[in-house]
Amino acid sequence: MKKIVLPVVLLLQACALQPVPEPAPEPVAAVPPPPPAVQAPAPAAPAEPVVSTPKPFNAEAVPVEPPTIVGIDRALEPTDLWLRIRKGFAIPDLKSPLVKQKTTQYAARPEYLQRILERSKLYLYHIVEEIEKRGLPTELALLPMVESAFNPMAYSRAHASGIWQFIPGTGRRFELEQNTWYDGRRDIVDSTNAALDYLTKLHEMHGDWHLALASYNWGENAVKRAIARNKAARKKTDYASLRMPKETRHYIPKLQALENIIADPAFFGVDLDAIPNQPYFAVVTETPDIDVHVAARLAEMPVDEFIALNPGFSRPLIRSSAARRLILPADRVVAFYDNLDELDEAALVSWQVYHPERGEKLDAIARRFDMSVAELKRVNGIAPGSSRVPAELVVPKNDEAKATLAQLPLMYAPPIPHQGPARAAHVVKKGDTLGSIAARYRVSVANLKRWNQTGRFLQVGQKIYIR
Repeated sequence: MKKIVLPVVLLLQACALQPVPEPAPEPVAAVPPPPPAVQAPAPAAPAEPVVSTPKPFNAEAVPVEPPTIVGIDRALEPTDLWLRIRKGFAIPDLKSPLVKQKTTQYAARPEYLQRILERSKLYLYHIVEEIEKRGLPTELALLPMVESAFNPMAYSRAHASGIWQFIPGTGRRFELEQNTWYDGRRDIVDSTNAALDYLTKLHEMHGDWHLALASYNWGENAVKRAIARNKAARKKTDYASLRMPKETRHYIPKLQALENIIADPAFFGVDLDAIPNQPYFAVVTETPDIDVHVAARLAEMPVDEFIALNPGFSRPLIRSSAARRLILPADRVVAFYDNLDELDEAALVSWQVYHPERGEKLDAIARRFDMSVAELKRVNGIAPGSSRVPAELVVPKNDEAKATLAQLPLMYAPPIPHQGPARAAHVVKKGDTLGSIAARYRVSVANLKRWNQTGRFLQVGQKIYIR
């Protein structure tokens, strides 16, 4: 029996937070409940201050500013990740009636807020580590709460995906790979690196975190134009003085509201459970081809929990050529290797890649592999109403694949559509708009948006493909 041994490269982490839009709906795809919290080690130093039992929330008592935090010994390494996050708050407080309104809305919906906080525990440690490596404010670790409610499968109407909500164009700009097998916008490690790189760039551009955050949400060129208009009118150019869409106007107050609650949850009647200040997950590299359900079984964890840590994979088969890493709970790595060592290589895969013959239809392929057309479309990310046949499909290799098909929670965001070769690539210059580019190449704005999966706003240097 052939045995496989894989190296573990480095321990990482995971845990994070969630946003609460007004009574906004939760992100598109559901995220499985997180596994039980890891038991925090007993602190070697004096115990952290004990938080008193939360008093009932009174919306009328919500202050505009968060209370001062007392009782934290900053000379000690905290055992609770929330204490570490509070120590790193560095963005100037935004004080406005809108901040008070958002704080009230979050605190008045404890069940929703708790779901976000629970979801964040998988990812938050890793994000805080990366933020501190760059010397950035730890408020940024709360940003996925506003962006996606920490749902790695969140997918917006503007085609933004993942906890940091990258649209395809910006994702490619920050080297987030996107194909039918893998979407780096959903990958926790890759998307976090890209988001923090982008936020660093925006802060260097403006020298102001509020403007940097507005640019992240609205687009850097849109904020530049708003600043230029105010300069021309001899008006102030700070965040509060700019004209901007409602979404962006509410964006930073939401983040400030979350910071207020995290700063003193008991004051707002929020039950903020401690998160151990230690890595939640580990990274495994150089993996072989392996089924999603097999990888989860080897790690002795439910498939939905495995997908929550590995949301970048888009098919039930993980190909070694497309997999940069597997992410597993730190306490499951040994079990994964022990079980892998005892498994024959042939048992790792029950799915295979199939290249349709020219003119072959989906219904014929489904019959060939003894599955329904709906099942074939589901595992290959084909829209229910589409008859398009991709150049590459995933199909069952044996009966085990068919047996596990119904149990696989394939919560994959819509795949990047196959567009065919581009006849031209236009590099966006200052002053370009979708309308001017469409007129130049004699195409419609709607087609430009569809071909490039972009919104209304362009970035200088961005490539716009004409097909």
